[in-house]
Amino acid sequence: MDLKSKIILIYGPTASGKSEFAVKLAKKMRGEIINADSMQVYKELKILSARPSKKDYKKIKHHLYGFHSVKKNYSSGEWLKAAKKKISEIRKRKNVPIIVGGTGLYFKTLTDGIVNIPKIPIQIREKVRKLNSSMGNKIFLKKLKKLDPKIQDYVNPSDTQRLIRAYEVKLFTKKTLLEWFKTTKSIFEDKDFYKIYIDYPRDILVKKIHNRAQDMINKGAILEAKRFLNMKISKKRTASKAIGLTEIKEFIDKKIEIDEVVERISIKTRQYAKRQVTWGRGNMVDWNKIKHNRLKNFLKNI
Repeated sequence: MDLKSKIILIYGPTASGKSEFAVKLAKKMRGEIINADSMQVYKELKILSARPSKKDYKKIKHHLYGFHSVKKNYSSGEWLKAAKKKISEIRKRKNVPIIVGGTGLYFKTLTDGIVNIPKIPIQIREKVRKLNSSMGNKIFLKKLKKLDPKIQDYVNPSDTQRLIRAYEVKLFTKKTLLEWFKTTKSIFEDKDFYKIYIDYPRDILVKKIHNRAQDMINKGAILEAKRFLNMKISKKRTASKAIGLTEIKEFIDKKIEIDEVVERISIKTRQYAKRQVTWGRGNMVDWNKIKHNRLKNFLKNI
């Protein structure tokens, strides 16, 4: 199997062993790894985001890990720009770009392009946010459907951010988000990629998730969370949504015991993994689905 001319994409639910597999693959084919996980970009969240180890960094070159401050959000557009630059640099070195992570939106922007919507004036954005806040998502969604009937099958009623975005875009541009999506185009073609989806049985994944939650605590997640909480980061910042922060704060405040911290982190991570799998099924129908117990055979056949 000749993959050296491709950009290799590796996606799978959290705790599925993507990073470990990516390192093994990179060693076999002069690869360099590019992060596609929205939490692993933050330098202050090494343990809670399960970034690769120093040992992995020594084995293979890693890019876009732990470089951005939690004080600022990091958009998919910023990631796409940085990822394209890294792909170009890696190819100039005659190496293979291997992009690995669990943030589906990052992969989507790479393969399909990013929507080039005009900047929405701050006054309109604030107006729409206040409207959503006063109404709640259920009533706000009804109002959105009246403004933009085409959008109803696209938005999730519980996804506040997407509801607001759909409303403000239609209000300002007079075009639905769906029309803007049709104008997107990637600089890459589908033939440029080799796409791998790592498929794990739920029962095995659940055990791995629990073990990883315990491992995070053992490695110092509590101290990392304390440092983060002491920074007083706004809850509006993406980094504040990292799984484990809320649970560890309750432990610090002596509201729960450490065993419950591990259990709650495990539950939240399982819920996140389920959303990743659902997203993957809807957006990755053309990916090469490889079962977890066949990854070794895949590496042997390269």
